[in-house]
Amino acid sequence: MTIGRTLVAALFVAIPASVQGQTLITPEAFLGAVVGKTVKFYDFHNGGLVGTEEFLSPSLSVWRMEGRGCVYGKITTPDGQLCFLYDDDADGFPVCWWPFVHNGSFMVRLATLANTEIQIVREISDDGLNCPSAPIG
Repeated sequence: MTIGRTLVAALFVAIPASVQGQTLITPEAFLGAVVGKTVKFYDFHNGGLVGTEEFLSPSLSVWRMEGRGCVYGKITTPDGQLCFLYDDDADGFPVCWWPFVHNGSFMVRLATLANTEIQIVREISDDGLNCPSAPIG
């Protein structure tokens, strides 16, 4: 077992009991289900809409939070994580998640020790975000 996998296992122990029994999936499995689709992410704890992401390809997405504009993101999958580096990230560091399935729903958990944010996918559609200046290709 690598250090990365050990860390993942340790962090999943810290997931609240309400989502225990989850199945960690690979970023590739998650992307295989959502590429070409638009996904709505909701905060697991308070139920509020976090934002909507259109997965344009396995390496490119566009994210929109309610009331805000569209931001394009480069997708990478290091060490079993699903990472996004968005156009507006001032620090140049990607935001990374561990994807998993719980009770038949896709979920993601922020891949940090300091923040245990969990988001649940409640809707996957074929509708695009209709964002301006969408990259072609």
